[in-house]
Amino acid sequence: MRILFVILFCTLGLFFTSSAQTKYVMVIHGGAGGVSREAMTPEEVQAYTDNLTEALKAGESILSQGGSSIDAVIAAVRIMEDSPLFNAGKGAVYNAEGKHELDASLMDGKTMKAGAVAGTTSIRNPILAARLVMDSSAHVMMAGKGADLFASEHGLEIVPNTYFDSEKAEKEYLRVKQKVEMEGRKGTVGAVALDKEGNLAAATSTGGMTFKKYGRIGDSPIIGAGTYANNHSCAVSCTGHGEYFIRNSVAYDVSARMLYLKETVEQATTFIINNKLVQQGGTGGLIAVDKNGNIAMPYNTKGMFRGFVKEGERTEVIF
Repeated sequence: MRILFVILFCTLGLFFTSSAQTKYVMVIHGGAGGVSREAMTPEEVQAYTDNLTEALKAGESILSQGGSSIDAVIAAVRIMEDSPLFNAGKGAVYNAEGKHELDASLMDGKTMKAGAVAGTTSIRNPILAARLVMDSSAHVMMAGKGADLFASEHGLEIVPNTYFDSEKAEKEYLRVKQKVEMEGRKGTVGAVALDKEGNLAAATSTGGMTFKKYGRIGDSPIIGAGTYANNHSCAVSCTGHGEYFIRNSVAYDVSARMLYLKETVEQATTFIINNKLVQQGGTGGLIAVDKNGNIAMPYNTKGMFRGFVKEGERTEVIF
């Protein structure tokens, strides 16, 4: 009888332990670069605040109902892809030929599966294509016409390249065209989330660098550089001068420092963004959430559009 009681007690204890839910968290960014809040009009501030808040709420509505972190980050990024305010999807910057080439990626911290697309020209929501690559192919990344065709065959919305035009991006393109050495704004978008089951996910989407040439691809679609998620450590989405983030495998480096050096997410991200990259001349920022719901949002530029929400708390948007 005593043995039976012990077995029953242990079983119940295991049940209650495995059933315990984690408080959800979501963090998003709308890009880091040379634009500061002080340089924006009140109308611009309100527009960015409204859109970032909408993106946060889209992700939170999924997390609050027990949905997955992967679904949440996709929902948030999709809202920003559909807005002309950011350098992702609608409103993406122009390349040297006056056209748009879009990149996106995401990663599931639970399964370690990942998907990415690069150099796409007609997929309305590249982040949805990245998920298709992850879920419906044996690959991690597809690029160019192949990615466009793959998305079309799987029923994603295909649009003419001019759909991605925006007045702001066009004006910047014309300005940069006259002064090629200018890098242009960085308005990459991204989201990271921790769901109630303790699973992490990260997603990033971008139009790349203004006036980019020769099929240039930055860090956003590269797993480990611009996007990374691992349930044992953290989820990360980056924004900034992509070449530096690629060379330093920034997104993965955050996870590695946490796992092997036992640094906190704040310590790891702060060192990488404000020390390691600065010493090399790299600019940008990132958002991250660890397995316990702690967040970090460091950047070394004039500003970075960002926001977050935690279970039971109000959404917060910061420039």
